[in-house]
Amino acid sequence: MATITSLQNLRVKDAVRLRQRRQRERQGRIVIDGARELGRAIDAGVALVEVFVCEQLCAGEEARAVLERLPDGDAEVLHVGPKVFEKLAFGDRTEGVLGVAETPNVRLDDLKLPDLKLPGRPLVAVLEGVEKPGNVGAVLRSGSGADISALIVADGRTDLYNPNAIRASLGTIFTIPVCTATTAETLDWLRRQRLAVFAARVDGSVPYTQAELRGPAAIALGSEATGLSAVWSADDITAIGLPMHGVADSLNVSATAAVLFYEALRQRSHDPPLVR
Repeated sequence: MATITSLQNLRVKDAVRLRQRRQRERQGRIVIDGARELGRAIDAGVALVEVFVCEQLCAGEEARAVLERLPDGDAEVLHVGPKVFEKLAFGDRTEGVLGVAETPNVRLDDLKLPDLKLPGRPLVAVLEGVEKPGNVGAVLRSGSGADISALIVADGRTDLYNPNAIRASLGTIFTIPVCTATTAETLDWLRRQRLAVFAARVDGSVPYTQAELRGPAAIALGSEATGLSAVWSADDITAIGLPMHGVADSLNVSATAAVLFYEALRQRSHDPPLVR
């Protein structure tokens, strides 16, 4: 079992390049850094291409468990030295295991509501124009906790599988149906699915606790810089807001998402949906 110790190894260099969006798009691959994240990708059936392992660093229980669960023959295991792994890993995260996988490709029309969680009354989240991958990941993490059905990134300004999004989501990005689309395509899809659409806005006239979130619904959130675009002000969309009693006029988008997702969960846990 040979160990790669050279930073000039072509496989290592290709994996390091996956830190860049254009390289992820060119190679059609993503990098999954961390034992928990890699384990969740395996559980979700993500197609792994190769896994880099540093035995000296792979001491944690979670990392060892992931290695034992690697699908037989599906991914090549490459053993590397500590310096090579440090080059591969992001920041100071050195759990000793890192995967390269084919980029999951889910299109908007692949989202079939009967197949999603919460059959009969799905809860779909929409993020429009969000730039920071960490916010996408944080929203997914909250969404996983509150059991949302799917996430659509509309007119996104970051790629969905940015390594920071994967890390911030703790790998939940692989456990929730996610896809990208234009805003126009997203709103058309929501309407065709007959979901009640709620737009989180600073000037939202309906307090979020009074929004009817027990039935099939979608919650749309915009970027912190510009908020939601004008198309989310249509007559068939309910603008909801959170009270802000301090000097700030809004919360971080991931904090807002968490509040709204858990309000929906609270309503659904205590009350049956209203008959429309």
